[in-house]
Amino acid sequence: MARRPIIYLDNNATTRVDDAVVQAMLPYFAEEYANASSRHGAGSLARAAVEVARGQISRLIGAESKEILFTSGATESINLALKGMAEALGARGRHIVTAETEHNAVLDTCEVLAGAGYDLTRLGVDRQGRVDVETLRGALTPETILVSIMAANNEIGTLAPLKEIGRLCRQHGVVFHSDATQAVGRIPIDLRQLPIDLLSFSAHKMHGPKGVGALVVRSRHGVPRPMPQLHGGGHEEGLRSGTLNVPAIVGFGKAAALAAERLEADAELTRSLRDRLVTGLCTHLDGVVLNGREAERLPHTASLTFGGVRADRLLSELKEIAASTGSACSSARPEPSHVLRSIGLAKEEILSTVRFGVSRFTTVEEIDTAVDRIVRVVGQLREGSPGPGGRTTTRDAAELYEGNHHA
Repeated sequence: MARRPIIYLDNNATTRVDDAVVQAMLPYFAEEYANASSRHGAGSLARAAVEVARGQISRLIGAESKEILFTSGATESINLALKGMAEALGARGRHIVTAETEHNAVLDTCEVLAGAGYDLTRLGVDRQGRVDVETLRGALTPETILVSIMAANNEIGTLAPLKEIGRLCRQHGVVFHSDATQAVGRIPIDLRQLPIDLLSFSAHKMHGPKGVGALVVRSRHGVPRPMPQLHGGGHEEGLRSGTLNVPAIVGFGKAAALAAERLEADAELTRSLRDRLVTGLCTHLDGVVLNGREAERLPHTASLTFGGVRADRLLSELKEIAASTGSACSSARPEPSHVLRSIGLAKEEILSTVRFGVSRFTTVEEIDTAVDRIVRVVGQLREGSPGPGGRTTTRDAAELYEGNHHA
């Protein structure tokens, strides 16, 4: 039986690998398959391909090739950045600042550091998910060594004032790390203009393969390099040991090159598709709220709260549409979104929120079909009786929230 076509609107979680990326990767599985660390001719060819990819990625973000460090993904990059820099700077101070709305890769790593004796400050945000620079200024102390603020939120799309945060950190001699996983390849990130010391991101958020990411370690006088967290070979200038995933790195480079070529066109396309989705839903349904609507946001992301409908029940009825209730990396956890809690949503609102993310492969026809289907299902759920597939009352939502929150 042929699989029913899926309208994929979960591009914050991952993206389809571009066909050109697949073609670029293929030779490095079965033809040019040598280890890039090997010193023979075949190894040199693999090593050269890695360096080409390093250059492609560096050009996308305005970095130097030597500043690009390959990892298995953004989670590893974040761990290396935060743990490695905390270890490198531990003698100078032991205070770290981040925000409540960070991805769990940052928050969990910071909690591990807190358990190891570092002081941790988690800044609140406003209703749009924005970090206030003056609040950050007030949180800095002589013991502060590291600030980690994401470039763009993975659930509601809010963009951070990276330049202002970076300038403040430079003024106070504090290292600034940014998780740019959702931003790189979707909005301009130019490290020639942004005072960022460490930048983490992944290939699979910009139509590249899964299992490969990068940590940018800027060359700046007075800032030490992070201490390695993996040992056993001294790869990547001694900062990240392990055999390089050459096919994935080649794909990463090709995805970065395509993103650089298409950055403006993709942003314009995805913004128009996202707005068509939001306008269609808000026009045909009452009680739909766009979260973060007053902030500068990613062009492809929309977080919508559907009043009176539980998001998990809505998505279970929309089997032909792929969307999510929050971060894919948190889907195994029972707790409702910490991001939505941080921006002040009520319990029942959190449980009624769906995240949509479009891409360069999304079509107008798919958006219109999705709007029609969502409008119909929301109407049915609001009119239906309580129970599976039925309407969710405020009390139902609150009770589920409390049960999950304390699980």
